[in-house]
Amino acid sequence: MPALMEWWLWMAGGLVLLLVELMTPGGFVVMFFGLGAMTVGLATMFGVSGPAWLQGLLFAALSVGFLFLFRDRLQRQMRFPSQAGEMDSLVGTLAVAQERLFPGSVGRVEARGSAWSARNTSPSPIEPGQRCRVIGIDGLMLSIQPE
Repeated sequence: MPALMEWWLWMAGGLVLLLVELMTPGGFVVMFFGLGAMTVGLATMFGVSGPAWLQGLLFAALSVGFLFLFRDRLQRQMRFPSQAGEMDSLVGTLAVAQERLFPGSVGRVEARGSAWSARNTSPSPIEPGQRCRVIGIDGLMLSIQPE
């Protein structure tokens, strides 16, 4: 009866590792160890895994093998398109100041229908409602100058 318990332990451990992967914002690492454990569990269930030391060796080899074979492919599939292109496309667009911005100060502007933090990089103040041009972006901060 211990052989039956062993395969359940491998399967339960694999499921726990898969759940850990779902609950953490990792980069797809833990799930491959879960898949390795579940594979060893299936092999143990069918009686082809051998003694405990061989099961441990299979677990390590399969987990690392799955990691190297599938992690990069999975990350490429799950990669979200970069928003850097969208942000860079704001350079050159018009914005409207929502408040007075003295030279070098930070305030709010509206560009493309959204409110943004912006720094006045010009030597002259920008008045509320005045149109200005986005000349650069640093993170989520727009650099603006009066039009």
